Amino acid sequence: MSNQEIKITFPDGSVREFEKGSTGLQIASSISEGLARNVLAAKVNGDVWDATRPIEGDASIELLTWNDREGKSTFWHSSAHLMAEALEALYPGIKFGIGPPIENGFYYDVDFGDKPLDGADLEKIENKISELAKQKSEFVRKEIAKPAAVEYFKNKGDEYKLDLLAGLEDGSITFYEQGNFVDLCKGPHIPHTGFIKAVKLLNIAGAYWRGDEKNKMLTRIYGITFPKAKELQEYLTMLEEAKKRDHRKLGRELELFTFSEKVGMGLPLWLPKGTLLRERLVTFLKKEQDRSGYQQVITPHIGHKALYETSGHYEKYGKDSFQPIATPNEGESFLLKPMNCPHHCEIYKSKPRSYKELPVRYAEFGTVYRYEQSGELHGLTRVRGFTQDDAHIFCRQDQVKEEFVKVIDLVLYVFKALGFNDFTAQISLRDPQDKQKYIGEDEAWNLAEQSIIEAAQERGLVTVTELGEAAFYGPKLDFMVKDALGRSWQLGTIQVDYQLPQRFELEYVGADNQRHRPVMIHRAPFGSLERFVAVLIEHCAGNFPLWLAPEQVIILPISEKFVAYAEEIKLTLENEGISGSIDNRDEKIGRKIRDAEVKKIPFMIIVGEKEQEERKLSLRKHGAGDQGTFSPEEFVSYFQGIIRESLSK
Repeated sequence: MSNQEIKITFPDGSVREFEKGSTGLQIASSISEGLARNVLAAKVNGDVWDATRPIEGDASIELLTWNDREGKSTFWHSSAHLMAEALEALYPGIKFGIGPPIENGFYYDVDFGDKPLDGADLEKIENKISELAKQKSEFVRKEIAKPAAVEYFKNKGDEYKLDLLAGLEDGSITFYEQGNFVDLCKGPHIPHTGFIKAVKLLNIAGAYWRGDEKNKMLTRIYGITFPKAKELQEYLTMLEEAKKRDHRKLGRELELFTFSEKVGMGLPLWLPKGTLLRERLVTFLKKEQDRSGYQQVITPHIGHKALYETSGHYEKYGKDSFQPIATPNEGESFLLKPMNCPHHCEIYKSKPRSYKELPVRYAEFGTVYRYEQSGELHGLTRVRGFTQDDAHIFCRQDQVKEEFVKVIDLVLYVFKALGFNDFTAQISLRDPQDKQKYIGEDEAWNLAEQSIIEAAQERGLVTVTELGEAAFYGPKLDFMVKDALGRSWQLGTIQVDYQLPQRFELEYVGADNQRHRPVMIHRAPFGSLERFVAVLIEHCAGNFPLWLAPEQVIILPISEKFVAYAEEIKLTLENEGISGSIDNRDEKIGRKIRDAEVKKIPFMIIVGEKEQEERKLSLRKHGAGDQGTFSPEEFVSYFQGIIRESLSK
């Protein structure tokens, strides 16, 4: 190999030589012109680069297209820049905050000064974006000295970009230019704007600069783009279906939960039916935890500020916590509990431990509190008070992988029982380049990361690896679940932690009669109960699994003459643990059936003269109609069989 050649390693392990300075796009062209037409970016040695950026040394490469998550992210990042170009052309003098890609699409925060934007402007902006996209302007990366970058944005009078520059180190500044637009950006971007064939601006919101309520509120414009018009239409159809499934809408209609400004924003109030659904989830998981050797514990809703300083949570998340509560006399400071794990460390520490006791598994449905900004609150998915199905396993180093595998099995069982069958396990590791984000020594991190990787392999999970997504105290396995509409949600997490046992000086006496540190595994199959219920509502459109439905049966007497018989049936069902009610309104049976269908009650039991005489019941199933005639005992057996099958392992 000459000095002008470099070795490129592909994902399949094959190695080829290319001329030094070759780009990802040129490498794609050497494979096929079809691939080159679709390459959006290149992952070089694990980092996503512009497909047009030269590669100067030996490297591993993965060519990214629309089918890759990082490819979509790059596409939408570039779309945010294209929208900014359109906005600057239409509204000269505006200033820009940040414009990142998000899970579905992108946004840009913009200061329009005294020219407020409204929904009527969106179509005009969309048309301008489409016009600019057709110009196929290249995204050009330029490295800029910090003084020159500062001077550029001073001349533009853009205080937001100057604020961003103040936090960047000299020598790390890059600009991107496309068409008539220049932006401060680290990239990467797609080769040119011509890839963007379909655009839809979705909505406008307000967002404080830097997320600080003391700063000016900017206009946040959300949008999404696609490389094909057909994909945009499919997405818009999905959005319409999502509106029908919105957990906030169904939560009201099914009488599950509500909010009250007098109680406080982001603090859900669970109504009787929602409470029953929630308690069924709790009972379900507690039963499985009992089988797996967990011990239930309860901890307070507040804790001394010093507790979270010891754990490191206050340093990392203090600004997102409710401010310390000072006691009237003693001068102590307490926080509303932001995390359960420090409390569980103190429970472990409450008595001496022997290696023979380990693992110790503590579980708690503990309510925690985080101060989310008002603009970020969203139904049950983003709240200020929520309950975690938290558990912490304290074990020896030689037990870590076995315990981790057991938790994976528990998470998989939970997903199966609730119909979440499409998921990917994300191995979330630290970013070795960002030392300040994490605590602890490299050796402990390496051990923790290896345990997770081996456990995931042992269970044959489909995995992706993400650098920089670890918790500050340890790596984790996050379960990314797709719902019925194909949207991805992070549900369930398992984390390996060597740091909190060190910080809390946790110990056990080993077989060698010496003191050792346990390893701590954090796990939460649901995560937040509130968020989990929100995702579940939207996944099943309110048609909950039979075992979980808050109202499983409704009995519909044809007239008041049969209410007494309906009461008998209800009592029989209640004695078998089946929840239900009687609709004894003076309405025609057709109206009662329609109303029960709207409420998504799984089974309707109709009783009239014939049913009463024969001591039978006529059964209807939600969405499926007439199911025939059963005796009460036959129905109970049928009902319980459905639940057994859905909860079987």
